Amino acid sequence: MGLFKDDSDQQQGTGLNCSEGPQQTLQLSCVNRQWEEAEMLVLLQVMFIDLDFLTALHIELEVLQNFLFEVYCHYNSIPFHNFRHCFCVTQMMYVLIWLTDLRNKLSRFDLLIMLTSALCHDLDHPGYNNVYQINAQTDLAYRYNDISPLENHHCAVAFSILSKVQNMMCILATDMARHNEILNKFKVMQPVFDFTNRDHKEVLMKIMVKVSDISNEARPMAVAEPWLDCLLQEFFNQSDTEKLRGLPVTPFMDRDKVSKPSSQTNFIRFVLLPLFTELTKLFPCLEVKHPLHAVCPHL
Repeated sequence: MGLFKDDSDQQQGTGLNCSEGPQQTLQLSCVNRQWEEAEMLVLLQVMFIDLDFLTALHIELEVLQNFLFEVYCHYNSIPFHNFRHCFCVTQMMYVLIWLTDLRNKLSRFDLLIMLTSALCHDLDHPGYNNVYQINAQTDLAYRYNDISPLENHHCAVAFSILSKVQNMMCILATDMARHNEILNKFKVMQPVFDFTNRDHKEVLMKIMVKVSDISNEARPMAVAEPWLDCLLQEFFNQSDTEKLRGLPVTPFMDRDKVSKPSSQTNFIRFVLLPLFTELTKLFPCLEVKHPLHAVCPHL
C-alpha cells in the first residue's frame, strides 16, 4: 500500500515504530500531534493487531491494509468530519476497550464490530448535517426517505468496502436524533446489565460508539479546542449555505448567534455529561480524579 510504510520507512520517514503503537495510541493526548496520514494508517493497523483481530478472526494483514486504505480514500477534505476525525473516534474506542476491560467481556467479533463502526461512522460525510439534507431535498434525503440520510449513507459506503451487516446498527446509533432513545435504553439496562444478554451488549456497543464519536471534550484542552474550531467552521459553512438558499437556518450553527462558549455549554450539560455519567456507572474505572464539574461547577 502506498501509504503503509515498512519498519525502516517508519523509523526514518514518520518517526513512528510499529512496536511503539499500543503505547502511543493508548494516550488520550496522542491525537494532539499532527500525525501524517501514513502514520494514522499505521496506528489504526496497530489497533486492529493489538486487539488480536487478525489472529483470532483469521484476517490477513494485506486485507486489513487494503480495507484501511479504502476507508481513508472515502473520507472527504472538510473541516471536521474528515479522516483525522475518523482516526480520533477510532482511537477513543480503542482506549475505551482497554480501559473497561471489554477484551474479557465481549467476543473478538463484537469488538471488531465496534472498532470498525468507529472507523466507518462518517464515511463520505459531505459537511452538511441531516437537517440540511432534508430541508435542501438532496439526493441523500430522497434516497433514504428523510430517515437518518447521512448515517444510512455512511453504512452504504461501509458496505461497499466491507460487507458486514452488524456494523450498521452501531453506525446508525451516531445519529443525534436517536440519542435520547439509545441513552434511555441504556439507563434501564445499566443497573441489571448482563454481558451474556445479546440485547444488553448491542445497546452497550451503540453507547460506546456514541461516546467515542463525541469524545473530543473529554480530551485535554489542547486537543479539544482545535477540534471545536473545526466543528464550528463546518457548522458556519452550513448555516451560510442555508441563508443563501433561503432554507431554515439551524440555530446552533448560525455564526451570528453562536459563540464558542455558548456552543459547548448546552452540549456538555445535556448530551455529553449524561452519556458519560451512565457509562461510568457500569465502568467506574472511567471516573476521573478531577471531574468536569470541578472545572465547570456551573454545569
